[in-house]
Amino acid sequence: MWKAVQLAVRRVGGAWRSGPGSEARQMCSGAGRKTGSWTSDPDREEEFVFVEYSDPEEGQHLHPELLSLSTSGAPPRVPPRVPRPQVPPQRHLRSLEHQLTVLRGVSQGEAEPDSLIQFEDVGFPLDSSGVSSQKRKKKTAGEHRVFGTPDVDQPVSDTCCSGCGAVLHCTAAAVPGYLPSEKFKVLLQEERLSSATCQRCHLLTHHRQALSLHMTSDQYRAVVRRIRPHTALVLLVVDLLDLPDSIVPDLPDLVGSNKHVVVLGNKIDLLPADSPNYLQRIKRQLSGYCRDAGFGDQVTDVHLISAKTGYGVEGLISALQRSWKYKGDVYLVGSANAGKSTLFNTLLESDYCKSKASDLVYKATISPWPGTTLDLLKFPISNPTPYRMFRREERLKEAAGQEEAELSHEELRRLRHFSKQGYLVGRVGRTFRSNSSTRSDEIKFDPDSLAFGENDDGDMRSSTAPSADEFSFNELKDAHWLFDTPGILKDHDVLGLLTEQEVMSVVPAQALVPRTFVLKPGMSLLLGALARIDFLEGGRSCWFSVLASSRVPVHITSVEKADGVYEKHAGHELLGVPQGGSERMKQFPALVSQEFRLEGGGYLEAAADVKLSSAGWVAVTAAVGDQVLLRVLGPPAVGICVRTPPLLPHIVTLKGERVRKSSAYKPTKAQGLLDGGLSAHGAQRLQLKKKKKK
Repeated sequence: MWKAVQLAVRRVGGAWRSGPGSEARQMCSGAGRKTGSWTSDPDREEEFVFVEYSDPEEGQHLHPELLSLSTSGAPPRVPPRVPRPQVPPQRHLRSLEHQLTVLRGVSQGEAEPDSLIQFEDVGFPLDSSGVSSQKRKKKTAGEHRVFGTPDVDQPVSDTCCSGCGAVLHCTAAAVPGYLPSEKFKVLLQEERLSSATCQRCHLLTHHRQALSLHMTSDQYRAVVRRIRPHTALVLLVVDLLDLPDSIVPDLPDLVGSNKHVVVLGNKIDLLPADSPNYLQRIKRQLSGYCRDAGFGDQVTDVHLISAKTGYGVEGLISALQRSWKYKGDVYLVGSANAGKSTLFNTLLESDYCKSKASDLVYKATISPWPGTTLDLLKFPISNPTPYRMFRREERLKEAAGQEEAELSHEELRRLRHFSKQGYLVGRVGRTFRSNSSTRSDEIKFDPDSLAFGENDDGDMRSSTAPSADEFSFNELKDAHWLFDTPGILKDHDVLGLLTEQEVMSVVPAQALVPRTFVLKPGMSLLLGALARIDFLEGGRSCWFSVLASSRVPVHITSVEKADGVYEKHAGHELLGVPQGGSERMKQFPALVSQEFRLEGGGYLEAAADVKLSSAGWVAVTAAVGDQVLLRVLGPPAVGICVRTPPLLPHIVTLKGERVRKSSAYKPTKAQGLLDGGLSAHGAQRLQLKKKKKK
């Protein structure tokens, strides 16, 4: 049996020693058992090793309390190709977690109430309230503890979180940019605060947990309004799965009416091809929605892209370098959860970013949770000189003729991975690489840096080679930047009613595979417990094609039984979302109804889409001239509406055989498309069609 002991360890003069009375204490008792030990090395980062224990559950998650106790750990996010400090192996941390769990008194019969292992730096003691206590309240469903303690007397830093852009501080846990005071002070003293992420970004990235913050929609919009006085290009990122609600309606008021706007229809990789020319049709519809929103005259170009798979990104970069060139800064603007931060990260690793910046700029935090970015993130744009554009075109031509055998193992694995998750896949590469790997004794020749400039005092600054971890004066003196702005929160969105786990289920992460059902009048379709469509009147049967996340179940029943099914199964496994049983449904608003009348356009073309806010939509296909009456039930004020014309009017053709004795059809996934960069033979082996050149 484990013996509960209290061990205090302090760091003095760069070495570790045990506190008074800790010598010769054994962590185990019983004959023939080894004693646990710890070792130290003054020249290394702190590392605690319990030699005799190995955790059999290798996939177990680390306990969050270890994050607050490990005050000298490595930064949570480190970019590639940058030397990073050594961190203790996860096996050792899990061993420490096991020791901590036992000593905290989880086994009440063996541990004393105050048994605890405490690690503290001299001069940086941990507050006793920030660590384990027997008086803690039991965590309720959907609640996440904030580990560590705030310090209201500590001044706010002048450093921004590399994940969301909020200013880092340790004064209040509910304010954006918060870090526990124990971690904040150590990073500040060791001058490592610039590479840190706030606690919210860390939980979003590593644990998929979202902390609630005191930040209103107006505060998000105030950050975006900083663009108004600047000469800049606006890249409006639109979520194609949420048209037209994901288009910012008052864009000229936010960014100014004098801005050029390039519209980017994102997440095109998730939409199936319902007809050969579906991409051109969607682009025309997107342009029409922008005109309806009142800023169509500011739109200079429209692109369909996938920030996740890279589809269309190389074409976007080439278009920006030809049209906008290097005239000013560029801003990514759009609604929350439209994919701006994902596009920011993709462009960071592309020719649009200075080659050295990808080593020095940390990637933005991405999450299905709306409102991840809290302030402006940026990276320097590469100047598209004629030489650079010539070299870039050469690289793109070479990539277009590559065979599968010429690709690296990592690139092949990436293509195969995204070809399973999306319909459209692209390749985003770099023409120029940073010189971080060049020998120090080599003469580095960069024609773009052969310039001299004056500083504020009038002194000349030479273009001496900078260190590998910083920009030189000449590299940034005339630089233009690409900014990632906070997402504009929508007033009517079903995601605002859901917990983070429910958001993960509702927001599609893979290609949408239509689920088609044939219904007669008097039947009802339930999309989870989020919405319900009652087929009240119609001359003939109609097809209902559901385009939503596959993790949201669809249930078919009669209109008479629909209320009973909802009351019995809402919150449970049959309907899936929301989750948490009857207690969760007490917090979820009751569904309200509204009626819509549609006119059928034929069995090969949908009459309209019943759009269920950000949860997806249902395409309704009826016979020519058939008058259809639908009753749609959903949470109040979440943007349930009818969209005409439908986004994918021929989606009913993407269905398999009818399931016997059922109203459902077997789902069929459309073939994907590769956006250049691989030969037709290689694309066929990846089960993708090669995009034809125009």
